[in-house]
Amino acid sequence: MNKNNIFSSEAVTKGHPDKVCDQISDAIVDKFISQDSLSRVACETMIMPGKVIVAGEISSKGHVVIEDVVKRVLEKVGYQKEYHGLSANDVEIETNISLQSEDIAMGVNCSYESKKEGQKKQLGAGDQGIMHGYATCETPEYMPVSAILAQKIVRKIDSLRECEEIDYILSDGKSQVSVEYSQEFVPQRIAAVVVSVQHLPKVEMAQLKQDLYDKVLSQVIPDKWIDENTKIFINPTGRFVSGGAKADCGLTGRKIIVDTYGGWGGHGGGAFSGKDPSKVDRSGAYMARYVAKNLVASGICKRVDIQIAYAIGVAEPVGIYVNTFGTGKISDSEINYNVKKTLNFSPDSIIQKFDLLRPIYENLAVYGHFGRGEKSYKWENIDYYYLGI
Repeated sequence: MNKNNIFSSEAVTKGHPDKVCDQISDAIVDKFISQDSLSRVACETMIMPGKVIVAGEISSKGHVVIEDVVKRVLEKVGYQKEYHGLSANDVEIETNISLQSEDIAMGVNCSYESKKEGQKKQLGAGDQGIMHGYATCETPEYMPVSAILAQKIVRKIDSLRECEEIDYILSDGKSQVSVEYSQEFVPQRIAAVVVSVQHLPKVEMAQLKQDLYDKVLSQVIPDKWIDENTKIFINPTGRFVSGGAKADCGLTGRKIIVDTYGGWGGHGGGAFSGKDPSKVDRSGAYMARYVAKNLVASGICKRVDIQIAYAIGVAEPVGIYVNTFGTGKISDSEINYNVKKTLNFSPDSIIQKFDLLRPIYENLAVYGHFGRGEKSYKWENIDYYYLGI
């Protein structure tokens, strides 16, 4: 019996109903931030057949017509009422937006530390919470093989749909990649790939399977990961015509593992989408990824999970935890000590370091927030010269 472990990660296309909601919520964040960089946004979206509901708390000097944002995103992802349950031209939009709580704003706008005499005013954390960052030496992106390949598959599917190279596929879709790891957690091979893609009723399944294999899987997955025992499932139910909100009610923040590391490392439970960067659910998670990636890139460890915990209204984290899974060249406690000594984890510092008061979030709402090659996502920079080496 094979004693190796098999670990699986999934990803979803732009038209997956939960991801549509993430994109709408983050498009709203972008619109407010572009008008007022100090906007406070906590925005949730739900979609269902014929209807979109947007609710939350927003305090801003900007003015955004939320209905226009919703319709633009629906059009961008290719939603058609017949197949997805709603469209930009045929949708009821309900909004329920209130101002951010004054009690929360009191702590966020002026941190616990700032209230001490003589201290410089700084932001407090937008909520209590736990954030995780993960990195591994498995891939050039410092991401797990299973997660990065699952994301590349859906990105390729969306690209082929948008350029109409495969003109019968629709917006909704998912991928899943299962990787076999040795007992030392070194990736060996791909055990299974699952792809489900929404399609027009006219297409034959044989053609769909051949096209997705030839134009997606064979282009995205390096040959070294596939062998004669790799199981490949393409639309295993045999039919996927109804999708999007027609088949599944969508909700912001329901794909948090897809957004991060595909199940590797830890997750504090907080979603990113719909939140401005004063919310440490977002900015703290970016900082945790930055630390984790730079530690692995420095050679101090082969993989690492970083946890950061905050109290609402307090700038400095209440706890930082480092776990190198036994791969560190020095002890985890020593790495932890040096990280805390050399880096600033306050929300103000993180926002400034990564230039987070920019309208960058709608694009981040699909294909994960980490391991991306775009230079504008500064938490992916390798520029932290760790002092423990």
